Amino acid sequence: MRGATLHVHDERSGQPVVVKLVAISVGEPREARWRGRTTTTSIFKSPVTHRVRVARDNIEGDRQSDLSVHGGVDKAVYAYPAEHYAFWRGELPGEALPWGSFGENFTTEGLLEDDVAIGDRFRIGSAELVVTQPRMPCYKLAIRFGRTDVVKRFLESHRSGFYLAVAQEGECGAGDAIERVSRDERGLSVRDVVALYAADAANASLLERASEHPVLPAAWREHFRRRRWKPDG
Repeated sequence: MRGATLHVHDERSGQPVVVKLVAISVGEPREARWRGRTTTTSIFKSPVTHRVRVARDNIEGDRQSDLSVHGGVDKAVYAYPAEHYAFWRGELPGEALPWGSFGENFTTEGLLEDDVAIGDRFRIGSAELVVTQPRMPCYKLAIRFGRTDVVKRFLESHRSGFYLAVAQEGECGAGDAIERVSRDERGLSVRDVVALYAADAANASLLERASEHPVLPAAWREHFRRRRWKPDG
C-alpha cells in the first residue's frame, strides 16, 4: 500500500503543514567526564547536509557507543520533533540547541507523540521505518547538557521522541517529505507508552494493550505485564 504525504494543521493558524524531515544528525562515540569518571557516549550529534544511507542497525555516519542499551534493530534511528525545541529553549535558557541536541538522528516536523503509534510505518526518501518505542532518557543526556536535572525534566515533559526500526533500507536527506505507509490498528501512541511508564497503572485497558503489542520490544512488554499484576499503590 502506497502512502500519501502527510499534512497536519498548525494549531494557531489552522494552515496545513507538510510533515517532513527537517534535519539528519550523526555522531561517533567520544569520551566524556561524568561524576569523576570517564565514559563513552554518542549523545553528541551534528547535522549533515548530504543524503545518508539508512541501514538495518543505524544510519551512515552514526555509531552507538553502548549497544547493550542503545542502537540495534529496534533503535536503529531516533526521531525527535522540531516542535519541542521551542519548549526546551524556554526550559534551558542560554543553550544554543542546534538540531540534534537531544541525540536524535532525525529531527522531524509534524509528527508528535500523541499522533504517532507503535507500529506505524513511514517512508522517508527510499527508506521505510517502523515506530518501535519512546526514548527513555539516561545519564548520557545529563552529560550532553552538563546538568543532572535534565533527565527527570525530559521524562516529565512527555516530549520523548521515538525510536524507529528500519523495515526497508534506503537513503534520505533533510527536506524529504514523510509519508505514512500504514497506521497501526491498535492505536497505542508513543505518548500512551510514556504515560504508562511515568504514571500509575490505573488504565488497565491501556496497560493490557501495551503488554501485548507485538511491535513494542519484549523488555517493554514484560515491564507492563508485571505492572498489570503489581499496580502502583
